[in-house]
Amino acid sequence: MTPVPGMKGVIFDIDGVLLDSLGLWKDLGARYLKKNGITPEQEVGEILFSMSMEQGAEYLIEHYGLEKTRQEVLKDIGDMIRDFYYYEVQAKPEAEKLLRSVRQSGLRVTAATSSPRDHIERALKRNGLLEYIEKLYTSSEVGTSKHSPGIYDAAAAYMGLERKEICVFEDSFYALQTAALAGYRTVGVYDRDGEPDQRALREAADLYIGPGETFGKIM
Repeated sequence: MTPVPGMKGVIFDIDGVLLDSLGLWKDLGARYLKKNGITPEQEVGEILFSMSMEQGAEYLIEHYGLEKTRQEVLKDIGDMIRDFYYYEVQAKPEAEKLLRSVRQSGLRVTAATSSPRDHIERALKRNGLLEYIEKLYTSSEVGTSKHSPGIYDAAAAYMGLERKEICVFEDSFYALQTAALAGYRTVGVYDRDGEPDQRALREAADLYIGPGETFGKIM
């Protein structure tokens, strides 16, 4: 199985591609308020979406009258995120089957994520996915976001492959576009809680897995 003909290696994004984790970020504020016995307003997720963690903490304190400091709120939210990855998040449907198929086809497999290593490794291991991934790269460790191709280039160097020999799986348009403009082949993956501009994602990708489709499309 090769996602795109001629490929020798694959770089997988994690959140929204292999893990069904994006819903957490959409509902994080509401989850936190409910945990503190407060009924959230329906639009709280939309309000918090464009804010930094620090700004979001200040908003929750001021708007909902939380009797906590910003640092206390940030620690509480950090603990919630950690526990979600450690104990709750599930793999995307057919993720394990896809990884197994890719490895059995002889392709090299790496991963690139913007999330913390310990969260991702725990979640992947618990869901039986970590064993298929040769090496995991994180934005914080590489020192660059996915607005530049540095994290993909680090994975490519490890695999000893050229950009044109590697297929990058991404659910967000900006990250997929970064990879595509750098010369990587790409697979765009739909996630219900992910990229709002699916048309852009579909048009930028060499292959697109859309709503209602599964990884079975390429296996």
